[in-house]
Amino acid sequence: MNKLRFLLVATVGLSLWVVTGCSVKECCGPAPSARQLRIAAPLVQQTSAFAFDAFKRLNQSATGGDVFFSPLSLHMALGMVLNGANGTTKTEMLKVLNADGQSLMDLNQAYSQLMQDLPLLDPQVQIKLANSVWYRNGFTVTPAFQNTLTTSFLASVSGLDFNAPASVGIINDWAGSKTNGLIPKVLESLRPDEVMLLLNAIYFKGDWKAQFDPAKTVDLPFTLANGSKKQVKMMRLDTDLRRAFRPTYTAFELPYGSGNTAMTVLLPTPENTADKLLSTLTPADWTQLQTDMTGGKIDIGLPRFKLRYETELNDILSQMGMPTAFTPRADFTGINPNGGLLLTSVKQKAYVAVDEKGTTAAAVTSVGVGVTSLGPQPYLCDRPFVVVIHEKASGTILFMGKIANPTESL
Repeated sequence: MNKLRFLLVATVGLSLWVVTGCSVKECCGPAPSARQLRIAAPLVQQTSAFAFDAFKRLNQSATGGDVFFSPLSLHMALGMVLNGANGTTKTEMLKVLNADGQSLMDLNQAYSQLMQDLPLLDPQVQIKLANSVWYRNGFTVTPAFQNTLTTSFLASVSGLDFNAPASVGIINDWAGSKTNGLIPKVLESLRPDEVMLLLNAIYFKGDWKAQFDPAKTVDLPFTLANGSKKQVKMMRLDTDLRRAFRPTYTAFELPYGSGNTAMTVLLPTPENTADKLLSTLTPADWTQLQTDMTGGKIDIGLPRFKLRYETELNDILSQMGMPTAFTPRADFTGINPNGGLLLTSVKQKAYVAVDEKGTTAAAVTSVGVGVTSLGPQPYLCDRPFVVVIHEKASGTILFMGKIANPTESL
């Protein structure tokens, strides 16, 4: 039987996040009184385990180079598709998402809570979330699948003339608007066999709680992975921060806004490397680090940087344990009862900018489905280092990256 094709796109904008097709006031109701995420612990554990597994595999293919992506965007994008999967396809996807011990209903509830609470987390940090689904006019989508997307993921679901040239612009405009222009284009064209496009958008913009003084930014050499050096604008900050000192790296936390979100920087010791650090770092190590970090004086240097990152994830997701979804044996009858759907392409584009004031970031995950988707010394980040942007109360990881060649201009 011929296989039909659909495309799923998750767009994420860093400043912190995006995912929702409406404003906070329109869809999310009153803010949680404590301004804390009501996410069940399993989702945090699932996304963290998923994040580190994916990050390590991405880094293996980019040794010595930059890596930056949103594991949460990818997890949520696959979570939407999961609701249309059955049989072995569903079993494998649940395992890769580390959700095989949880019911789909509970998982969807956790996504729903995340959608509602994250935008309201901190009035000093801009976070937007948005989901949308576009399907080819005439293509049948099961009512149950549509209902799940609209209720759990707050997605807008719309039919569209995929043959009309203007359709690509409509979808790109949606992505651009939900990421404040950081991801203005997710599509070049729609293929004739594409029948559906799912988009998850995430956007984040946060100012440092303790900002760097631009007058103290200096030109300093940054040592690349190959040993060569380049000049960077090194921002300096000498203040009280949460930090921890490990035998192979030093970690310090730079909070945004009211302190509910933060960037944690992991700087390898001079005799170590970021690649070695990432090859051994585990979710358990990350959890323990959050416990062990304590407040104290530390003198740090962080380079200003901007980067764009793009990667295809088909092979990585197959290696992680969900190969069936990419083959004619895939079962997505939860989307269309006639079946004939498989994932053809999973990609993510990401953007991040860090300066004296704060951080802005964005990412786009696309999934195609087709016919048969310590002390007084300064800790200068003058060599490749690791960054993790996360929500602190629950430990939810929003973005992860390895900065190997910081660049200010793109």
